[in-house]
Amino acid sequence: MLGLLVGEGGLPIGYDIFEGNTFEGHTLLPTLRKIQEKYGFKQPIVVADAAMLSEENIEKLERARYPFIIGARIKNESEQMKRAILKKSVGMKDQEHFVLQREDGARLIVTYSDKRAKKDAQNREKGLARLEKRVKTGRLTKQNMNDRGYNKFLTLEGEMTVRINERKVTEDKRWDGLKGYLTNTRLAAEKVTENYSHLWQIERAFRISKTDLRIRPIYHYRRRRIESHLCIAFVAYAIFKELEMLLKKHGIEMSAQRAGELTQNMYELHYTLPDSNEHRSLTLNMCRRSPELTHLRSGSTDPPP
Repeated sequence: MLGLLVGEGGLPIGYDIFEGNTFEGHTLLPTLRKIQEKYGFKQPIVVADAAMLSEENIEKLERARYPFIIGARIKNESEQMKRAILKKSVGMKDQEHFVLQREDGARLIVTYSDKRAKKDAQNREKGLARLEKRVKTGRLTKQNMNDRGYNKFLTLEGEMTVRINERKVTEDKRWDGLKGYLTNTRLAAEKVTENYSHLWQIERAFRISKTDLRIRPIYHYRRRRIESHLCIAFVAYAIFKELEMLLKKHGIEMSAQRAGELTQNMYELHYTLPDSNEHRSLTLNMCRRSPELTHLRSGSTDPPP
């Protein structure tokens, strides 16, 4: 299990590793404390999605006096809070928001988006279509009844008949387009939602590590080898982000991925020493997998493609 911390723009701060059977909800606080002790920075504002922070973890963050911004499961709030949310959300327009104070002192910020409302409706219609199909087959039984996914719309009629509860579907439509954010900070609501929206940076960091940097699969089983593998991957990611920043700084409209591909065809570097301004050149050693070297080893006298 890899715990990775990034700052604004996805810049890497540090990482920690845990045994593979460790629940990811138990990795946040140890990673925060370890990196804070190592680098000596003050307590940051923790931004995480709802799946990362359980009620237990939120309490631990508050006890440790960490400010946080997390995605809220507004449908899991108390009945009183849910009634307040639905009452205030009536007539909301695109990108509008309101703030509710929770009993625990945290603020619940609820936003509305036309785009999200459309997506929520489409997802529900797809889910209902699949349920309708299953209901018509007559294969749904009492054992299928649960509150997971779109099964929450099912209800028992009589002893054995399962049907879709249209009342629950209508109630669910009232939540379309709404999204909640829970925070104990004093930041303005707009700043809270803006900072939460940067979560895609950490998701992108893992995607880059898994695909572009090919961090996985890992075929090691000794801890020191796994640690070495992840250390190399983290350094590679840091270089990747630095390259991304330099390309943007110098106005070069090229992705870091494309720049990386181009380096495979580079055979000489020209650079200037920062202190003496001396110009130098460096001829790069040919890689054993280089097309030209492979061609020479084959013994052919034809020019390489």
